[in-house]
Amino acid sequence: MPGTVTKKRKTNRHARAAEAITEPRWVRRLLIGATLGFLGLFLVAPLLSVFVQAFSGGWDLYVQSLCDADTLSAIRLTLLVAVIVVPINTVFGVIAAWAIAKFQFVGKSLLITLIDLPYSVSPVIAGMIFVLLFGLQGWLGPWLEANNFHVIFATSGIVLATLFITFPFVARELIPLMQAQGTEEEEAARVLGASGLQTFWRVTLPNVKWGLLYGVILCNARTMGEFGAVSVVSGHIRGETNTMPLHVEVLYNEYNMTAAFAVASLMALLALVTLVFKSALQWKTAEQIVPEEQGYTGD
Repeated sequence: MPGTVTKKRKTNRHARAAEAITEPRWVRRLLIGATLGFLGLFLVAPLLSVFVQAFSGGWDLYVQSLCDADTLSAIRLTLLVAVIVVPINTVFGVIAAWAIAKFQFVGKSLLITLIDLPYSVSPVIAGMIFVLLFGLQGWLGPWLEANNFHVIFATSGIVLATLFITFPFVARELIPLMQAQGTEEEEAARVLGASGLQTFWRVTLPNVKWGLLYGVILCNARTMGEFGAVSVVSGHIRGETNTMPLHVEVLYNEYNMTAAFAVASLMALLALVTLVFKSALQWKTAEQIVPEEQGYTGD
């Protein structure tokens, strides 16, 4: 029975994990305690302090800070950028992962390197690259200005910078997942007469749906929280090009602590919700890949 086989797989996995542990119990407890202490000191305590500071002036002041016109503008801009960037990166990530994991072609290594590029480039440097390309003194700046099209210090520049920073997230989640699953199911579908698109929609995509959602959540979280690249290209125009992270910096520099922490608490709440979804999807994704147990029959 499928349920019995699944239970045996889990029992087998837990048994092997228990056998691999050779350290004394006090060593394990010490390591776990040190880890929890570190997390409490450097993660939980700062997170709690954000909410304490946000509500230090009372509920009315908290709501008033979030309902400020500049704050609402920053929230709208952040959501707008996410609505644009996340779908684009999702489509690109799926196509790139499908091509890399399922096909062999010239330039495959170069494509993988380009996908990893934003991981190795500082966001501030990425923002400077866009300034050099699209600024008034840049290569394309004069032509864009002559055609009344603004990139730097405008929403379009924020979108481009965020696209660059976040485009590896979906692809990098899907590539190892698709590679681990192999191409046997796709080949079987083609033998049975399915077209390439039918194979993708009915075989490939359903097999990676949890990994895809996981990558989308990570991409969305980074999109809303991006600071470095956006700070360079936005110009910090209050009420126009300030996203939520930039608005927090502006409020903090003006010593408007309650408002700054109120907006920061909103972002922290978003991070916590993202973490919950991320953990759930990570568990679902892990259930899809059990390479050493793919041939398990319960014997």
